[in-house]
Amino acid sequence: MLVAPSILSADFGKLNDEIIAICDGGCDLVHVDVMDGHFVPNMTIGPVVVNAVAKVASKPLDVHLMVEDNNFFIDLFAPLKPEYISFHIESEKHPHRVIQKLRSLDIKPAIVLNPHSSPQAIEYLLEDLDMVLLMSVNPGFGGQKFITSVVKKAKELKELINKHNPNCLIQVDGGVNDKNIQELKDAGVDVVVAGSYVYGASNYGQAIKSLQI
Repeated sequence: MLVAPSILSADFGKLNDEIIAICDGGCDLVHVDVMDGHFVPNMTIGPVVVNAVAKVASKPLDVHLMVEDNNFFIDLFAPLKPEYISFHIESEKHPHRVIQKLRSLDIKPAIVLNPHSSPQAIEYLLEDLDMVLLMSVNPGFGGQKFITSVVKKAKELKELINKHNPNCLIQVDGGVNDKNIQELKDAGVDVVVAGSYVYGASNYGQAIKSLQI
């Protein structure tokens, strides 16, 4: 299991130290939540802050866009060369076009499904994706309770991925901890985003390791 701690739960008063700590603690990706205050009822950080994160992070960036205008935000964040940029299927009328744009920028495209969205909604996009992110909370705020139906959804998605694109990863974001990590792995999940579980721990490295099963 790959682990991508979300910096949404970090102490922004010492953000450099917080980024270095998770990288030194053995994380696989650094998850960056970008919210515009329109698609979700919260606002987070822009490219100036993320550029500072990129300078100190020794692990690749995983940028999750929770925005209405995906193309605008991709243009802002693409110069930082993240490994992945994920966008919500619920906010995009032309997902193939966005996927192709990300490919042209040498960024791995990923699509996000909110808790209510079905994996079948992206069946005909899977062959063009590197990752699908399943939200196990409603997006917008950290520290929410895990929505258990995502386990069933991950299993359904895994079947579709095996059919269309076995190399596509499944990522889950929201309420992930050491109590549900085995169930997620058994469902076929490859990557987990963990914010409050990692940044709320006294030892970030131990928390990350407990998820890398």
